[in-house]
Amino acid sequence: MNTTIELLQNHSSIRSFTDQPLSEEQRDAIFQAANQTSSFSLLQVVSIIRITDPELRKKVMQLSVNQPYIEEAAEFWVFCADFNRNYQIARDVDLGYIEYLLIGSFDAGLMAQNALTAAEAMGLGGVYIGGVRANITELTEVLNLPKYVIPLVGLCIGHPAGDKPGLKPRLPQSMVMFDNQYQFLDEEKLAAYDQQMREYYQDRPVKAPFTVKKVKGWKDHIEDHLERSKLPFMLEYLNNQGFAKK
Repeated sequence: MNTTIELLQNHSSIRSFTDQPLSEEQRDAIFQAANQTSSFSLLQVVSIIRITDPELRKKVMQLSVNQPYIEEAAEFWVFCADFNRNYQIARDVDLGYIEYLLIGSFDAGLMAQNALTAAEAMGLGGVYIGGVRANITELTEVLNLPKYVIPLVGLCIGHPAGDKPGLKPRLPQSMVMFDNQYQFLDEEKLAAYDQQMREYYQDRPVKAPFTVKKVKGWKDHIEDHLERSKLPFMLEYLNNQGFAKK
């Protein structure tokens, strides 16, 4: 099998890192791979904040739901949708349309994915941190982000400590890819996948900071996380940063 395809098909998030730093060559290679990512009409509306100051890293960790690997990883990068550069060049353009938010979010996601894939290609590991949005107003202040810039996702990168986690089951292709038109949820297929997830969690060892094994299906996971993912302040924040006004 092609090595790139094999790498992508065997991705697992890494949440435990050694204290070994990345070399400058590794870091630059990851950045160059990310920077070459496809960009909508070459607008290039992504900026990366690399958090190197230990005290700032600790503060960002606290604002991101206290996920300890943010401090432990050799590198922590925050990917931001950034239309401020564009605004400085074209100040007469109204950037309040929601399409610009969609463009920035899509491009930042692509760039972050390329960064992690490049890291994994070098034997490194990483995990995305959506928790950077949990206290997004405070994080914006801490990172000194101007108008038309918003932090979307963090990325821990480092040398994995211990064995690589087993692959977490994904939805089967028949539930994700449809021919020609959308297909609604098949309850039998959902039940089968639910059982597969229960078996995965049953066999997965418990690691710190967790002390109790949680065995649940994907349906339970979705109901829990959709509720917890509500950020009622987000629209006001986006508007204050100049986005999604129309």
